[in-house]
Amino acid sequence: MDENIIIENTKLFVKKTLIGAESGHDFFHAERVYKNSLTIAKKENVNEFIVGLGALLHDIADSKFYEGDETIGPKKARLFMEDQHVDKPVIDHVVKIIENISFKGGNFVQNFKSSELDVIQDADRLDAIGAIGIARCFNYGGYKNRELYNPDISPKLEMNKEEYKKSEAPTINHFYEKLLLLKDRMNTKTGKEMALKRHQYMEGFLKQFYKEWSGEFC
Repeated sequence: MDENIIIENTKLFVKKTLIGAESGHDFFHAERVYKNSLTIAKKENVNEFIVGLGALLHDIADSKFYEGDETIGPKKARLFMEDQHVDKPVIDHVVKIIENISFKGGNFVQNFKSSELDVIQDADRLDAIGAIGIARCFNYGGYKNRELYNPDISPKLEMNKEEYKKSEAPTINHFYEKLLLLKDRMNTKTGKEMALKRHQYMEGFLKQFYKEWSGEFC
């Protein structure tokens, strides 16, 4: 089957599968990661078909919405790609990307590396920072009914994978526990350049947030 047709079928599959998903992890998130991936891939020596499939399918079943089960997403992606008659080496590569893309508290050791994973991981992390990252962060905090901010609860910077998954800390803490760390964890030159601008935007937001929280004239 033509690769362009498979990509279009993948978009339709993701859009249908993620109907009703939490808006920070919905089809539009997958689409933004896909677009970010294509932007980065232009300057990288990668297989753009694998990048496209991996970007669109990377959150097809995010484990945080499936009681922490990290096997559902890769299984769904594999079954879909098999149905589309994608070559097995491509399927295996995309599944490994899905299994290794997540942040997971920053202490997760990847069992697989590839240039395509580097591109998609950067694209996914870019969607977690900047203006959209801020919007997604507070949207998810509201979804989980978390406090906006609590000065008495400090961020935990050395969480392991299980602590990170179970955290119920205020939303502002997530900036320090993940979002502000991503700039220095980008893989590609283009990803690093894009992340710097979004990182600076978040720093400005936090300064304004604390001023308003303190009732300062601003």
